[in-house]
Amino acid sequence: MPRLALPLLAILGAFAATAQAQSLNQLYQAARDYDATFLAARAQAETAQHRLTQAESLRKPTLGLGVGSTYGQARPLSATVPVGNGNRVDYNTNTNTTTTTAGLQASYSLYNRANGVSISQAERAVVVSRADLDVAEQDLIVRVTQAYFDVLAAREALSTAQASKKFIAEQLASAKRNFEVGTATITDTREAQARFDRASAQELAAENDLRVKRVTLDQLVGRTDVDPKPLAQPVALPAVEPVNLDPWLSQADEAHPQVRRARLGLEVAQLEVDKAKAATGPTVDLNGSLGAQDLRGSSTNTGLRGSVANASVGIQLKMPLYTGGATDARVRETLALAEKSRNDVEFARRSVAEATRRSFFGLQSLKAQVKALEAAESSSKLALEATQLGYKVGVRVNLDVLNAQAQLIAVQNDLAKARYDVIVTSLRLRQASGQLRPEDVANLDALLAK
Repeated sequence: MPRLALPLLAILGAFAATAQAQSLNQLYQAARDYDATFLAARAQAETAQHRLTQAESLRKPTLGLGVGSTYGQARPLSATVPVGNGNRVDYNTNTNTTTTTAGLQASYSLYNRANGVSISQAERAVVVSRADLDVAEQDLIVRVTQAYFDVLAAREALSTAQASKKFIAEQLASAKRNFEVGTATITDTREAQARFDRASAQELAAENDLRVKRVTLDQLVGRTDVDPKPLAQPVALPAVEPVNLDPWLSQADEAHPQVRRARLGLEVAQLEVDKAKAATGPTVDLNGSLGAQDLRGSSTNTGLRGSVANASVGIQLKMPLYTGGATDARVRETLALAEKSRNDVEFARRSVAEATRRSFFGLQSLKAQVKALEAAESSSKLALEATQLGYKVGVRVNLDVLNAQAQLIAVQNDLAKARYDVIVTSLRLRQASGQLRPEDVANLDALLAK
């Protein structure tokens, strides 16, 4: 039973390690709920909807309640009152009054061109905020994917460094044995020792690099000890379509969120021109009020008391005649800002097209490099096997074997990095053309080990 239990425990341990590993989509979903930059963009998008609600209130009436109380005292300097027979009596009369008022005031805009423009601007601001959120989401996708495959690349680099160190250790032991029996010189031993020491340093550097890459990924997704799933073997890189550049450029010009945002910014700037011009026109408001007033007072010779109810409704027309040149200056300012927005649109289109071209050609180059490195890996393996055979029969020295092995390790590292770069660059191409979506992350999970 113990002999059977050990393999079973090993299998269960390997299964548990695989089950605990996280896919790219799982880590992306975690990052969506943790990344501060993305959460800030999402909160900013929510504020735009609230600003639209504020702007839409301009079309609705307003109602307010006003309550006040005033106390007053009047004391004349002197007063004379006739009492008959031509005589007059002087009085000092004090009057105290308390006035309490309460009422409702309502107002409704019947015509105000600027209000309609403000609402249109707020509606476009909502769409702009969604474009900004799309940009933030695409950026998060690329950052998570880059960090994910950086960990895999660092892990593979560490694995090859450890394999290289093990291989060199075997060559070092072989060189020592051959020197002891007199079939090799001390030079082989010292060369192998130097390579072993260098391999030990490279292993330490690879361990630290993997540790740093893991910290970056952990910080991005808000977890600790993240364990990404590796690529399934044999590696099958994703197909990228269309294969021509023009469709990518066309899509980027139409759908990229930065281009959409710039075009919406131009529309907002043009509406701002209309708003500035509207300031020269009339506004018409409907105003109404309903209230009551209570008066209570006293004096040395009489009492004052009374309540009054009042109601009013009216239409108010306002027409600016002269503003000191401020309105005309505002119109000229908005026209200049609209011209700036036009240039911003052109800059956005050119920048997006440039980024799309750069990503497209970069992807094509990386795919070609992968094919070349795959061929180089096969050739390097054959070269190493031939060199090892030559070493055994005495036509090759230990240094030749170490050089062949170092070449193979370098090719394997370059191949692994090129494969990961193809995957990340394919997402960057979709980002540059404005087509990157969360579904693309889920699709990449098909490339990972189950």
